[in-house]
Amino acid sequence: MRSICSIIIKRALALTLALMLLCPSAALAATMDQILSLGMISVKTVSLNPLTPEEREFQSLTALIYEGLFSLDDDNKPRECLAKECNYTSDGKHWTIRLRDDAVFHDGSPCTAYDVEATINEILRLAQEGRGQYNQLQYVISSVSANSADSLQITVKRPYYGVYFALTFPVLPRDQVQSSMPAGTGPYKVDEFAPANYLYLSANENWWKGELEVKKINVYFRATNRELISDYEYNRVDAAITRSASAGQYQTGLTNLNIAYRTRQLETLLLNHSANAFPLNDPKIREAVRYAIDFDAIANSVYMGMADRTDTPLPAGTWMYKDNDTAYAYNPDKARQLLDEAGWKPNPADDNIRHTVVEEKGKQVDKRLRLGLYVYEEQDNSVRVQVAGMIADYLAAVGINVHVETQSFASVAEHLKARNFDMAIAAFQMDVIPDPGFLLMSGNTGNYCGYKSTAMDNLFKKLREERDFYNYQQLLWQIQDQFAQDCPFICMWYRCGALLTRKVFTTVRDVREPEILRGIESVGK
Repeated sequence: MRSICSIIIKRALALTLALMLLCPSAALAATMDQILSLGMISVKTVSLNPLTPEEREFQSLTALIYEGLFSLDDDNKPRECLAKECNYTSDGKHWTIRLRDDAVFHDGSPCTAYDVEATINEILRLAQEGRGQYNQLQYVISSVSANSADSLQITVKRPYYGVYFALTFPVLPRDQVQSSMPAGTGPYKVDEFAPANYLYLSANENWWKGELEVKKINVYFRATNRELISDYEYNRVDAAITRSASAGQYQTGLTNLNIAYRTRQLETLLLNHSANAFPLNDPKIREAVRYAIDFDAIANSVYMGMADRTDTPLPAGTWMYKDNDTAYAYNPDKARQLLDEAGWKPNPADDNIRHTVVEEKGKQVDKRLRLGLYVYEEQDNSVRVQVAGMIADYLAAVGINVHVETQSFASVAEHLKARNFDMAIAAFQMDVIPDPGFLLMSGNTGNYCGYKSTAMDNLFKKLREERDFYNYQQLLWQIQDQFAQDCPFICMWYRCGALLTRKVFTTVRDVREPEILRGIESVGK
């Protein structure tokens, strides 16, 4: 896979370009008239309430309006935001959080512990209904109580480092938690909102971090990527946010920047190895599939830079990721060796498709190594079908015959739930908490492959009791080592979006979803 060094170089290059463009002699002006015009896709969002978002890209806007107790820095580590102090008891189950006293909502009211309490309770209520962006909180927090205006007591279910990440949810005024346009404490406030048309934001003059350089952000919504890109090409907007793979054709130049941002959408190749799921219940077959496919080549060919390769459920290039090129390197010869060891031999009389003899009902039966591959497609995006075809070609080269079948999302979901599949390309929306247990723990909600490992379960049990950063990191690395050894499924990449812009409004190193516009508040400081 692509090395961590290459990821760092790529991001360093983006930062270098940004700094060059900030120079007065550069072709682009950094602030120009202190107004940024931005285009994005939005057809469904009618509410600005960040607890119940309707469209993913829209969250890049609400991230400018609302703030959490903690925020994530350029290194993906939690830092105090509305919280100024945090302590917990020796068993890690009871957390006391002190709030800063200079944060006020856009309506002028102070942000207090009572507002945080109400926000958490609303998130937990939504989670009980199976709704809400932050429903993972139900697995972390059991109760919350405001001791005073500036002090909050939280009892947690999982006394671990992940709690800090869980506390990045946006805080709303206690009487506005269900409002369609609640006030926030963030750097920008809402001036006017016309759903599916426009959103006008202006600098929050009472923001606790101080004055802003970019005073206004005017956002214009479009229904299709074609309309959006047209607006950008004809200078009707300064910048555009898109997840369309076609954005990869726009290269950084003297008058434009194409900044890839990482989404939380993890694309995987699921391998069914539940009980009696022949032949993928053999780990050698799963490993052979992994070695046989050049995922770097597929990403470069199909996504044109709009995908961040990862070989584990954690994003590469971050402190969470354990690099292990030996286990994941494209190696078709190794794949053939593993298939040989597993007893599957190529048959020259059958297009070199591999065969083996198994016993069924007391008889010796010749079996061909044939696997089905389900794939579903996104609207306005045909790339997954291309990916499936390339996977089939790579596996054919080592003697595995693959039948690709494109179905609806609902149909593939049913196959996964019933474990009625061999392989499937499926995407998962990963949580802000670096804890992929829902994919890997026995019987958990996203474990469609039937993976069961006592060693893996024990690692997650330890992870969810660990509060020290270094030890938490080491456990994440051990989890990834176990993942490499067992090959429960294959991680391919985190999908990327593109920020196309003529104005430099951020110099952050890590542009990521949902804070795609993160750093705009610090330009000029």
